[in-house]
Amino acid sequence: MILSDSDLLRYLKSRKLVVRPMGSETIRENGLDMCLADQIAVHNPRFGDGFILDPSNEEHLRIEYQIRKGQKKLILPPRSQVLLSTKEYIKMPADLVGFIALRSTWARHGLSIPPTIIDAGFSGTITVEVVNNAPHGIELRPGVRFAHVVFATTISPVKNVYSGKYLGQSGIKTSKAVK
Repeated sequence: MILSDSDLLRYLKSRKLVVRPMGSETIRENGLDMCLADQIAVHNPRFGDGFILDPSNEEHLRIEYQIRKGQKKLILPPRSQVLLSTKEYIKMPADLVGFIALRSTWARHGLSIPPTIIDAGFSGTITVEVVNNAPHGIELRPGVRFAHVVFATTISPVKNVYSGKYLGQSGIKTSKAVK
């Protein structure tokens, strides 16, 4: 079942669901809007068209991205893929999962994000992959509402809550090695 604004208010008031900071426009009709943090991860410019990334090679993953913090503008080059982070910290209870979608305003400019799920028990900021499909660069600013999270309840609380690499993350966290 998808949670309404009233349901979300109950979860937030009971502190089963924690979101910090909460802006005046965070709670929407059927979800929460998340804002952009002031950092961006761009692909390492040393790697050109001839580079082949091995997702199981930890050295490749260590240098795949350059994370730029404290940015006043987040520039997404044309036809590129970057990582961004939410400004908000979120702590999920064992009976909720979240589905992240791009706010439609940004999709109309040519941006997209792949399906992203916030697992029951997760806590931290959310790293989001963003693709600029447009033939031109797009400038984003930290603090702007960017993503929308729709929450759904599980039929029963999850016994095996999220405990992976991204638990407790703050800011952008790059990919773990695929083994």
